[in-house]
Amino acid sequence: MGDHFVYKDVEGTTTEWDDIQRKLGNLPPKAAVFKPPPFTPASDDASKSKEWLDDRTEEELQDLEDDADLDDDRFLEEYRKKRLMEIKEAAKVARFGSVVPISGSDFVREVSQAPADVWVVVLLYKDGIADCGVLLQCLEELATKYPATKFVKIVSTDCIPNYPDRNVPTVLVYNNGAVKATHLGLLPFGYRKCTPESVALVLCQSDPVLNDGRSEGSASVTGVQKRFIEKVMKEHLDDDSDYSSDD
Repeated sequence: MGDHFVYKDVEGTTTEWDDIQRKLGNLPPKAAVFKPPPFTPASDDASKSKEWLDDRTEEELQDLEDDADLDDDRFLEEYRKKRLMEIKEAAKVARFGSVVPISGSDFVREVSQAPADVWVVVLLYKDGIADCGVLLQCLEELATKYPATKFVKIVSTDCIPNYPDRNVPTVLVYNNGAVKATHLGLLPFGYRKCTPESVALVLCQSDPVLNDGRSEGSASVTGVQKRFIEKVMKEHLDDDSDYSSDD
């Protein structure tokens, strides 16, 4: 039994006989030939929207600088420049944000040669000394809250050979390559009851050491003092409440 092939003509082609039969009503009307919808290029309006620009990185926004379509739209070009500036400002504010461990060979580069507009808080510590852990915890919270201030930590004897353990923790405050303040031990910060607020108050007692990137000079010091006073008052009120309840 041989193979059978079915021949199909071009879609929509009919015979003369079929045409006659359709005119007589013996065959149903011929089906319309399928035609795909006309091609229309995708609109690039989405690439020009504010929402689309909000999702771009700094590099992508820089690449759009020579985009003719964007240059034709003055509003969106200004908005692109504004977004680029916001990204750069945010990066500038959040330049630090944690207590970074350094070694003795890093000290000059990371501390002494830090930019003149950057305050550097240096913690000299030793592993296994409880007071160092207490102060480090406070500094870690302050580093998160004040990301424009640089916080570093270094093993005391890596920084200063034969540095006495009785002096740790030690906090050094640097600015413009010079030591602005030195604090030995936990006592200046309230000893074992020290808090991030009490540490911040001591650091800012003479200079605007802590900076969140949005406040300047005395405004930073005032903010630290205000938060510290509010915390002390709250603790005092809580103590009074506990005392009253015992009665």
